Amino acid sequence: MSVVSGSPFLKPFFLKTPVRVVRPLQQRRHTLPASEFRNLTPQDAISVFEIEREAFVSVSGECPLTLNEVLNFLGQCPELSLGWFEEGQLVAFIIGSGWDKERLSQEAMTRHVPNTPTVHIHVLSVHRHCRQQGKGSILLWRYLQYLRCLPGIRRALLICEDFLVPFYLKAGFKEKGPSAISVSNMHFQEMEYTLGGQAYARRNSGC
Repeated sequence: MSVVSGSPFLKPFFLKTPVRVVRPLQQRRHTLPASEFRNLTPQDAISVFEIEREAFVSVSGECPLTLNEVLNFLGQCPELSLGWFEEGQLVAFIIGSGWDKERLSQEAMTRHVPNTPTVHIHVLSVHRHCRQQGKGSILLWRYLQYLRCLPGIRRALLICEDFLVPFYLKAGFKEKGPSAISVSNMHFQEMEYTLGGQAYARRNSGC
């Protein structure tokens, strides 16, 4: 059974799983949900950074966010983050912040602008033991549906390397063209997702 919770706007709901009768002696000895989605807090920062560092440094040599930046965003805008926990352990996460311009700039990498209609998705990362299981796609879908529940949010922006463009296109993003942001001579494409109501006409996300 999977529980989604952790925010005034992220109402708890349960994923459909087969009903199974469990005898008292076979019941779980702890109360941690098997799978939980919730907003992150500064207390999660170390786990977040460890997953991020392993995922990105080995590939590009750079982390999208430093530990201090993780702490900063989770302190300023925890409602724009989402973590996936299994048996109480973080297995995947997204961190976002507010932005107030049409396109992302270098300043957007470290700044949160409150009360804006645009969310900048800084990083999506999955624990190395949980990759190749579709968790990144599932978490991104849940995050985008969650953003629809937040008053005033109209779109999400992110930058990614060329090889990740198909992943985000499949999730419903559209290309805005080359990004003005560069990191250690790495160049990126900017992607945009427009938040609308069509998904809720097909699936009930629990808003």
